[in-house]
Amino acid sequence: MKKIIVAIDGYSSCGKSTIAKALAQYAGYTYVDTGAMYRAVALYAQQAHLQHIEEEIVPLLPQIHIGFAQTDGGQHVTLNGKDVESEIRTLELGNMASRISTLKAVRAYLVAQQQAMGKEKRIVMDGRDIGTVVFPEAELKLFLTASPEVRAKRRFLELQAKGEKPDMDEVLRDVNDRDYRDTHRAESPLRQAADAVVVDNSRMTREEQMRHIIALFDHAVAET
Repeated sequence: MKKIIVAIDGYSSCGKSTIAKALAQYAGYTYVDTGAMYRAVALYAQQAHLQHIEEEIVPLLPQIHIGFAQTDGGQHVTLNGKDVESEIRTLELGNMASRISTLKAVRAYLVAQQQAMGKEKRIVMDGRDIGTVVFPEAELKLFLTASPEVRAKRRFLELQAKGEKPDMDEVLRDVNDRDYRDTHRAESPLRQAADAVVVDNSRMTREEQMRHIIALFDHAVAET
């Protein structure tokens, strides 16, 4: 059974992280949430009270150290040694991360770290440009999608579960805005890799998705 890299790309609120975590657990692979890395940079910028993020964040990048720690609650993101998992999961930080991810220097800084993590393979990584930029040679590439309305509903329920009081119309606007930014940014826009398997989970249960994706993984590692 060969070691591979699994690259999972797709739109926001498609369940990429949930699927990637479950697949990594099934395979005994390392999971890397690249979106969380951009959120951590956004949190650093917020905590530093930067007024002009585009100009001010670049020289500060060497001071930003992002890690992943295993806890009883699963994998958590650390920023300069501090667990910031809950802090980076807000709608505000998600929007900031989407804007910061358009900066060439930020992407180059984080992509280099992501590529280093995959040198030994045995990794499942999700994001927006994993199969097209970070690991174009990945043996298994998945592209997750769902309708904006379905994704907005999922995000709405997720925010409610965290005790927030989201507005459904605002969440849907946010989903559409993020889609536009992700697909139209100059640096590494979101797009489907030519050899990616598309998984539209608008009407699929999580169990149906996992059965399908595990079958794809098993086939990929069995190939010689």
